[in-house]
Amino acid sequence: MGRRLTEFLNSSSSGKFRLILVAAFAVVSLLLAAALLSPESPFFYLPLRIALSSRRPRIYDPTCDSRRDHHSYSATKYHRTPSPQPSPYLLAKLRDYEDLHRRCGPLSDPTLNPQEFRTDDCKFVVYAPSQGLGNRILGLSSTFLYALLTNRVLLVEFGPDMEDLFCEPFPNSTWYLPETFPFRFQLQSHRFRKAYSFGTLLQKEDLLDSSAPALLQIFLQDKYNDYDKLFFRDENQGFVHRVPWLALVHDGYLIPCLFQMQSFRSELEKLFPDQETVFHHLAKYLLSPSNEAWEHITGFYKAYLAKAEERIGFQIRVFEPKKTTFPAVMKQIMSCTQKHRILPQSSEVPLRNGTSKSIFVASLSRKYYEEIDSMYGERSHGGIAVYQASHEGKQHFGDNSHNMKAWMDIYLLSMSDVLVTSSMSTFGYVAAGIAGVRPWIVMIPDPYHPRGADEPSCERAVNIEPCFHFPPWFAYPDQPGTVGPVARCEDVSWGLKIVGG
Repeated sequence: MGRRLTEFLNSSSSGKFRLILVAAFAVVSLLLAAALLSPESPFFYLPLRIALSSRRPRIYDPTCDSRRDHHSYSATKYHRTPSPQPSPYLLAKLRDYEDLHRRCGPLSDPTLNPQEFRTDDCKFVVYAPSQGLGNRILGLSSTFLYALLTNRVLLVEFGPDMEDLFCEPFPNSTWYLPETFPFRFQLQSHRFRKAYSFGTLLQKEDLLDSSAPALLQIFLQDKYNDYDKLFFRDENQGFVHRVPWLALVHDGYLIPCLFQMQSFRSELEKLFPDQETVFHHLAKYLLSPSNEAWEHITGFYKAYLAKAEERIGFQIRVFEPKKTTFPAVMKQIMSCTQKHRILPQSSEVPLRNGTSKSIFVASLSRKYYEEIDSMYGERSHGGIAVYQASHEGKQHFGDNSHNMKAWMDIYLLSMSDVLVTSSMSTFGYVAAGIAGVRPWIVMIPDPYHPRGADEPSCERAVNIEPCFHFPPWFAYPDQPGTVGPVARCEDVSWGLKIVGG
C-alpha cells in the first residue's frame, strides 16, 4: 500500500492532487501555529516548559574552592570591624529558596503538562545583562533579591564573555537559562521590548483589566522611560506577580527602590535588620569565584600581597580619559590619601612603626600604577610595595578574558584593609561591598558635572552600600510619601543608596 501511494503521488497524473495536498497541509499548519501561539491557549507555554527541562552540564559543584577557602584570605589585623553576619531569617529564606530552585529549576525534570504551567507553583525571573562586570554584578544581585521577595526562580542569560567567572550558587541545580529557551537571543532587542515590555503594555492598556501574559520584559536600563519606571509602583506589582516569566533587562543596583515600596519593605526589614549590608550578604552568598578565577586570585595574592601588614586597594576609573587629564586625577588621589593619612605626606618620611604596606592598583591604565610606584614603591620608599595585576587600556565588551581579569581585580581589592575608589564607579561599589569596608571615594574630575574648587577631593562613604544611578523621580527621599531608608549618594547627586532605618 505504501509503495502504491508513493507511485500514485509521483505519477504525472497526480500533479494537481499533490498541489492540493501541499496547500491543505500549509493551511492546517498555519491554523495550528496560530492556536499554539495564542496566550489564551495552554499550549502557548509548552516551549517554555520544554526549555526549562533542558539539561546543561554545568551544575552546582560542592568542591568550589573559593566557597570553602575564602575565609582564609580575610583582611589583616588592621581591619577595623568583623564581617557583618546574616540574620537567621535571611539564612532560612535562602534555604527555602534553594529548595524552590531545586524543585523548579532547569535540572528538576518537570513533567510536560501544559495545564500545570500557568499555576502559581513555579515562576521565573531571567536576568539579561549587557554592560560592564561591575554593573552586571549589581544587577544580578538586585534581580536575585527580587526573586527572593516574589518567590521566583532566578535564571541568568550569560553570554560567552561571562563563562566560568562564578561557581554555581544553588545546590543540585543550575542557574543558567537553557540554551533551548525560545526567546534567549531576543531578550534585549528593541523588537522584543516593543512587543513584550511592561512599559509598552502599560502604555497601551489598563493593567487591572488585562490578562497576564506568559512572558513580560521589565526594561530598567538607564534610558528607561516613564512607563517603564512605574514598575516600582506598588499598585503595579499585583499584575506583575501574575506573570509566570519575567525578563529583567538592567545593569543597576535597584535595591534602594525596592526599599521604597510598601509591598516589600516589611519583608526586607526582616531579611536585613542591618540595612546597610544588603549587597554584602547577597554578593557573598551568590558570587563565589570559579576555581579558575580563584586560582588566578590566590596566586597573585600569595605572590605579592600576603606578607604585608596592611593592604591598601586603589580602584581608579576615569570615564572620559580624553577630557579628564592624568595630572588632575593624580592630584585628587594624592590630596585624598595624604590628607587622610592613608599614605605618608612624602616619600622621605618613614612609615610609622615600621609597618609594611602593599598597594594594589586596579585600573585600565598603567600610568597610575607607574606614578604611585615611582612615589612610594620599594625602590624609593622602604616598606611600601606597589602592584598591578592587569591594565587593559580600555573596557572591552564580549571578551571573557577581560571579564576574568576584572573579576580578579575586584576580588583582590576586596581583600584590602583600606579602599580608595572612584566616584560613579560600579566596579568600586562591588569591591567595597564584598570587602565590607567603607571606601574613600575620590571625586574624579567630570567634564559634564564639574565640582567647585572648595569641594573635597574625596569623601568617606557612609556605608558599604552601592549607589543606584538612575532611580525614578518618585523614589527620591524629598518627594511626598517616600519614607524608606534611602538618601542621595555621596558621589552621584542624582543617585540613591540605602542608609539604614
